[in-house]
Amino acid sequence: MNQTVEKFGYPATLIREFEHWLVLLRPDQVTLGSLVLAARGDATAYSALPTEAFAEQADAISAIEKALAKFVQYERINYLMLMMVDPNVHFHVIPRYSAPRNWNGSDFPDAGWPGPPRLELAIKLDDEAIAELVKEISLNFR
Repeated sequence: MNQTVEKFGYPATLIREFEHWLVLLRPDQVTLGSLVLAARGDATAYSALPTEAFAEQADAISAIEKALAKFVQYERINYLMLMMVDPNVHFHVIPRYSAPRNWNGSDFPDAGWPGPPRLELAIKLDDEAIAELVKEISLNFR
């Protein structure tokens, strides 16, 4: 796997695999259910992905939105392609909501609502919480 996928905790954060894409839990939860949609290959430019990856991306996004709608009942969803620190093609998937969501006894506010997401205020999960959240979100992909 590429270094970006590994930085986001693969394989412990893996939620769903596609031929060209991986859906990973974002260990630092900007909002509850924050994910990373990462290309599997070594591409560092979006335009360098194979044509098939673009077609499959539609399937990945559809699966993500259905699963997160069930899990967190988001009001909006943001896809951020930043690639400034982590060079391989990936999107941060941030479900957005106006009222905090509670999971496992903790509140997860959307600190930026209704403006841009506040990445610097993300809640960092420990390994146990990551494993549990991966399991719960994965159930919504079936």
